[in-house]
Amino acid sequence: MRISTILFFIGLTHCVFAQELNCRVIVNAQQVQTTERGIFQDMETEFAQFLNNTKWTNDIFDEEEVINCNLLININEQPSIGVFEATVQVLSSRPVYGTNYESVLLNFADRDWTFEFVQSQPLRFNENTFTSNITSLLAYYAYIIIGMDYDTFSELGGEPYYEKAFNIVNNAQQSSFNGWQQFNSIRNRYWLVENLRNPQLEGIRRALYAYHRNGLDIMADQKDQAESNILSALSDVQKANRARPRSILTITFMDAKSNELTQLFGETSLAKRRQAYNLLNSIDPSRSDDYRVLIE
Repeated sequence: MRISTILFFIGLTHCVFAQELNCRVIVNAQQVQTTERGIFQDMETEFAQFLNNTKWTNDIFDEEEVINCNLLININEQPSIGVFEATVQVLSSRPVYGTNYESVLLNFADRDWTFEFVQSQPLRFNENTFTSNITSLLAYYAYIIIGMDYDTFSELGGEPYYEKAFNIVNNAQQSSFNGWQQFNSIRNRYWLVENLRNPQLEGIRRALYAYHRNGLDIMADQKDQAESNILSALSDVQKANRARPRSILTITFMDAKSNELTQLFGETSLAKRRQAYNLLNSIDPSRSDDYRVLIE
């Protein structure tokens, strides 16, 4: 159970029941011309309540274990009454043992979300069928966020939650909404969960555990070993990237970690800085100029 794992990390002596997510939802609708602005506040409230009040796992979470995350929803257009077109930035973080620091774990841009929203209409979700494009998307990201968090606390621990997310994708195939199909885009919900379940990219999931549990969590007490373990994790990401070049999972990993890695290795030995630079430049050449600070 998750509780036994996290107790080890944070030394809890009591147990307070809580849901898994502490998700902040922000709706930006500045581009939409309407006098009915209250609907967007209702969206924030109802989406957050759905995410934070639903029990997503069978595990017991203490209030200090709850996963912090954010959904930043930019509504681009309201083509008809009650119908909205939006993009979503999904962010989640993971605490580092013995510190007040939270490491960004997921930073994903969902660029294609059309949904129908009616005020005061309950948000309903059934994991065995497609009910609405609101609850399907929110539940999908709840499982992705939880799965990635579990991957950092036990190797490949997020597997059951990726299966649930994949089931949502399968159920959504019957709908006419974009973002769920493999042919619409190479950067969408289908491909993110496909990558998380793909054996060729398993090295990235194993790297999540090594990076956090064997890296960040021991950094305060075993800095040299932690840095070596993180470099080894990056080597696994590099191997996965060679098997599936520029996969959405690799891109997502680097979107979350690039700034952190530059800071982590900014003050270590020259040998490790060079090793980090070579790995990062190989995995993520689009940020080559940013990584160059490591060798200058």
